[in-house]
Amino acid sequence: MTTPDDTAALNERHRARMERKKAIIDAKIAAADKQIGIIIVNTGNGKGKSSSGFGMAVRALGHGMKVGIVQFIKGAMATGEERFLRRFPDEVSFHAMGEGYTWETQDRERDIAKAREAWEQAKLFLADPAIGMVVLDELNIALKYRYLDVDTVIADLLERPAMQHVVITGRGAPPELIEIADTVTEMNVVKHAFKAGIGAQAGTEW
Repeated sequence: MTTPDDTAALNERHRARMERKKAIIDAKIAAADKQIGIIIVNTGNGKGKSSSGFGMAVRALGHGMKVGIVQFIKGAMATGEERFLRRFPDEVSFHAMGEGYTWETQDRERDIAKAREAWEQAKLFLADPAIGMVVLDELNIALKYRYLDVDTVIADLLERPAMQHVVITGRGAPPELIEIADTVTEMNVVKHAFKAGIGAQAGTEW
């Protein structure tokens, strides 16, 4: 049976641990004082890569930034995030430039042409210091299938304005991109409703 003294001792140990942890975290935050635009890559087979990217776009809007979005591969179907973000035409420039997933289009040459067209739009954003964040949704897929040259893409990313953030999503991020990125998250599948026969739901998948 836990006594009041036991509870008080437990609470004191917790307070002491959190005090030490706070000191460590505060020191790390104080040391990380560099202010610069970063490259974020969301990859892996799990759900949520694009969702996270669009969440960061909304966060950037909350900080008064302008956002440029290019969707590679996707574009055949309007999504909830596109419908929402198009409500802010002065702050968000949204370009869905794909024609559907590769197994749907079944036309590699056309997919390559669309990816290159999308990259030209991305380059316009990457050259514009007024754009605080660029979201390149499913760019990793275009790189994985070699629709775009990874070295050219990386060179353009590294030449962007110093304070501009870039979020890149999609499965199969190439090692070269991971190497130059500042933050990389790999999302893994634990469980997905699709395997239980549940179709894509509005608000959760599109």
